[in-house]
Amino acid sequence: MNDVPTPVDAEQRRSARPIVCYRTDQLPAYQPDRYVKARESMVRVAEVLVEPRDAQTFTVKAGQFFRIVSVEGSQVGDLNLWNANDLSERFFSGKTRQLHASHVSTGDRLWSNLPGLRPMATITHDTLAWYGWDSDGAGVHDVIGTRCDPYTNYQLQAVHYHHCCHSNLTRALAAHLSVPLTEAEPHVHDVLNVFMCTGFTLDTHQYFMKASPVRPGDYIEFFAEIDLLGGLSACPGGNCGSSHSDDSTPCFPLLVEVYQPPDGSMGDWQAPPINGYDRTHGV
Repeated sequence: MNDVPTPVDAEQRRSARPIVCYRTDQLPAYQPDRYVKARESMVRVAEVLVEPRDAQTFTVKAGQFFRIVSVEGSQVGDLNLWNANDLSERFFSGKTRQLHASHVSTGDRLWSNLPGLRPMATITHDTLAWYGWDSDGAGVHDVIGTRCDPYTNYQLQAVHYHHCCHSNLTRALAAHLSVPLTEAEPHVHDVLNVFMCTGFTLDTHQYFMKASPVRPGDYIEFFAEIDLLGGLSACPGGNCGSSHSDDSTPCFPLLVEVYQPPDGSMGDWQAPPINGYDRTHGV
């Protein structure tokens, strides 16, 4: 209960003009024509099927494309990305959210953590781009949810559930690296919630989910700006329209496809360097 008195100038304080924090027009411009040309004749070179309530890793070379595809039913996925040559550089959902929006789509980039802070992947096609924002304020492909995890699940329900996306990604990364779970787990990080339909309630501003609009054949496509190791979990929440973190919700696999564009089709594209800040921090 809020028992703090309302100041007499409350409305004046609330009426301050909102200011967008970052001028994104200063970022490198998205060049859709470049990607369209490369996509026209690219060839699928690999695929990985992610089973329900499980995760798999996959690799993508800089300059290749990859897709996450709905193949059997409405299903959301949790995506982790690492620099394939240095796992300490990984996807930074918070900065991606600040530079773009709470939900991402075609033309947006997935940025790496500090101190690298560079594009890891660019979204080049999204068959759910039509969804936009609905009357609840929800959108698709969010960078606000963290990932379902067994620790929060235990805190709320006192149940040991092992197929949360955090655990799925931990098992998959440990298997890929051939290391113990305890060594892999610290590398698992906040995700891009692929196909997930989410927002904040208009009254209490709580994070909510609703049934995903994804259908078999839908996909989101990325261009790898650097060599990537990916981890994708087919969430135990299924389409996230009912329950969460259990074995009762209908779940379906997700497919990862990797594509190689023809040599020279990306013109003068080059992998982005790490951030140019000198890291002296004023000392």
